[in-house]
Amino acid sequence: MAESVDFELQAGATQVEEILEPALAPVPAPMPGPVLVPAPESGLTEVPAPVRPWLRQAGDYARLMRLDRPIGIWLLLWPTLWSLWIASAGHPRPRLLVIFVAGSVLMRSAGCVINDLLDRDIDPHVRRTRDRPLAARRLAPSQALALFAVLVAGAFLLVLQLNAATVRLSIIGALLTLSYPLLKRFFPLPQLYLGLSFGWAVPMAFAAELGAVPRVGWVMMLAAVVWAGVYDTYYAMADRADDLRVGVKSSAITFGDLDLLMIGAMQVMVLLALLFTGRLLELGAPYYSSLAVAAGCFVRQQWLARKRDAAGCIRAFHDNHYFGMVVLAGIIVEYASRR
Repeated sequence: MAESVDFELQAGATQVEEILEPALAPVPAPMPGPVLVPAPESGLTEVPAPVRPWLRQAGDYARLMRLDRPIGIWLLLWPTLWSLWIASAGHPRPRLLVIFVAGSVLMRSAGCVINDLLDRDIDPHVRRTRDRPLAARRLAPSQALALFAVLVAGAFLLVLQLNAATVRLSIIGALLTLSYPLLKRFFPLPQLYLGLSFGWAVPMAFAAELGAVPRVGWVMMLAAVVWAGVYDTYYAMADRADDLRVGVKSSAITFGDLDLLMIGAMQVMVLLALLFTGRLLELGAPYYSSLAVAAGCFVRQQWLARKRDAAGCIRAFHDNHYFGMVVLAGIIVEYASRR
């Protein structure tokens, strides 16, 4: 499935029985009701009994926002930080850094909540997602809606501290976040739409710093969009069997046995967009050296996913964290060396 940015393998997970018959028609047959999964009790045994329900529910809210799996926050944040550093010529304002970091956490959390809310009748039939708070019916849809409203309101209050151009762009970003979970029901490449949702932070960062989005900002957004297509396709490869069973679209299904080849093509596109960024800005050796290391990260990901097994694909997905970090390190060193 396409909630790329939130998945981590659970080591030592117990085997569960199959809960679906193979789909024999284009539209999946009606499926049994959700399996009620109790909330994890680890760490609560020493807590006074009256407090446990409150802590258990707080944990469910945190899991609904994927705060226990911060990889998605990092993958959203890296292109945002690239953009803030470049737009400010290496001197991002602390106020903008705080706003964009907090906004990334809030909007990624809001995206997870709305995704799980719309998928609450699908997730119970997928092994990996059946214990999510909404799928397991530990939280009600009304509670998820209330949390979503609070998160979006918080993010909007943050963006109101910025200029009018950034506020206008944020409205488009919010619509992208809201519409993504619906697209994977019929759009064959939802990973690229997710990339558009994640990558929209790039022009917002440029607008916040400069009041407008220059050409290099759109080039960097293209790199961010296609990069999301890379890592979320690895993620989708791990979920391909379940996605086929429940009728959800993904790039891994669309690409079929050409998946690694298509990922490789997207990786080349990302590197070309970042190289073009360097040419536009006349960046130097530190930046291009970081791109060489980043290219090595891409090669490593192809190796990790070579067998197309779930474990290898998820490791390749997580390896993109280092790709984003390396590119940011190159940008920081590049501008620091000019002082």
